[in-house]
Amino acid sequence: MTPEQLSTAIVDALQRLVDDGCLSLADGVPDTVRVERPKVREHGDYATNIALQLAKRAGVNPRDLATQLAELLQEGDGVASAEVAGPGFLNLRVAAGAQGALAGQVLAAGQAYGRTETGAGRRLNLEFISANPTGPLHLGHTRWAAVGDALARVIEATGTDVAREFYINDRGNQMDTFGASLAARAGGQAPPEDGYQGAYVADLAQRVVEADPGILDLPDDEQKVAFREQGYALQLAEQRAELGELRTHFDVWFSERSLHESDAVERGFDKLREQGRLYESDGALWMRTTDFGDDKDRVLRKSDGSLTYFASDTAYYVDKRGRGFDPCLYLLGADHHGYVGRLRAMAACVGDTPGEQIEVLIGQLVKILKDGEELKLSKRAGTIVSLRELIDLIGVDALRYTLIRYPVDSPLTLDVAEMTAKSNDNPVYYVQYAHARLSSILRGAADLGITVAPDSYDAGQLATEREGDLLRALAEYPRVVARSAELREPHRVARYLEDTASAFHKFYDTCRVLPRGDEDPSDAHRARLVLVAATRQVIANGLDLLGVAAPERM
Repeated sequence: MTPEQLSTAIVDALQRLVDDGCLSLADGVPDTVRVERPKVREHGDYATNIALQLAKRAGVNPRDLATQLAELLQEGDGVASAEVAGPGFLNLRVAAGAQGALAGQVLAAGQAYGRTETGAGRRLNLEFISANPTGPLHLGHTRWAAVGDALARVIEATGTDVAREFYINDRGNQMDTFGASLAARAGGQAPPEDGYQGAYVADLAQRVVEADPGILDLPDDEQKVAFREQGYALQLAEQRAELGELRTHFDVWFSERSLHESDAVERGFDKLREQGRLYESDGALWMRTTDFGDDKDRVLRKSDGSLTYFASDTAYYVDKRGRGFDPCLYLLGADHHGYVGRLRAMAACVGDTPGEQIEVLIGQLVKILKDGEELKLSKRAGTIVSLRELIDLIGVDALRYTLIRYPVDSPLTLDVAEMTAKSNDNPVYYVQYAHARLSSILRGAADLGITVAPDSYDAGQLATEREGDLLRALAEYPRVVARSAELREPHRVARYLEDTASAFHKFYDTCRVLPRGDEDPSDAHRARLVLVAATRQVIANGLDLLGVAAPERM
């Protein structure tokens, strides 16, 4: 019996009290009731404080209300006992058969277990990474690549249509500097003083020349433009390939240039004019962001006619909203913390509600240690550690899982040796090993000719303490996924998987799953095999949300 099923049972009991005239609720019976696992195991399987919440509204004593609910719940199927505690808490114990039935329900749902349709009909735009196409992706990008993709998967599990979007910063002085740096390297010269460094610049320049030998015969200005465009294409293709290897894929690669080429910037200005949020001063065009809490108004067009970066950002947001996305979620690095206020003010200026149509998450910095020293330099990329090097050094599974495992607003210091250790002290290994061990048990059952039958096992056999702990852990998974999506915190899934792996190992250490020697399979063996299969399914589902492999052998 899941927390959701208990919630439904309590709602039904409340409605019955209302229908019988035993309870009066002016606002009606709530749609759902919060059911939680108590901190003290002896208190029961689940607990709720709904009687305390409703008593004042109903004008009744909370213990009296809890007592009435307890009596009704014990009359129904699935609840073995309901006890009133303290001022009106209700402690619930689930009947063994009702609790054990969950294992079969998990297997029946398969990959769909934990997924809901609560977000059906919503279209969410998730923008993350958004790197310049002028160099390799680095450690900061890598954190967002892993977290952003996992967040998209978690939100999609609620039925929401999520578009992963990469904003390509392919306009501005940095692109011209990039072209000049490539041209210089191709000519055997050092890049400009403010140019791009690192061996990758020489590598790119060589690849451009190999593909287009005539580029060196062009006049200097034309040559720099040609190097800029061809180098841009090569570097962007490399970023796509590396992200794909990290299992991070984007639905939209949006070019900043396209905003200006399609007149989207002017359309954004028109939207702001409709809202009365633009004014001119000293020959420049300004947006009244101070109307919505920004520390100063923002310039969109300078007095010399050039556009600011914020003009592009505004036009980009208006474009997203015009494509039907609500909300638009931004994942930004720690160096963009001061940008949050102006983005929210910008959204308000175009008539939206910050926190509803626009959300911004800020991620903190990451450090990687190897042999006790921080990794800072790269032979290829100069002063950064590239995504390519991190994949080669750590591996995709360990890299993704570890970066996702922590709240994004926490700075991270990670150790290569710990991330790659093949021991139970390494969380990703611990969870993957649990899946492999579960798979091994099921292979053993197949070798013995035992069929795992989720539709014809005796659920009441799953009555021991460790079996109950594991079943309750499986029952929590849908709620963990929903909460992770709601709070934008995919790390909750990783921590859940670790807790569930622990519950499985404790179960396996005390409950014999397979018969020994010439022993015939019993009803207990068959029920436990269904529980094992259900646990494997849940761990596989959770790892899939993190974009991490679920190995069957290790």
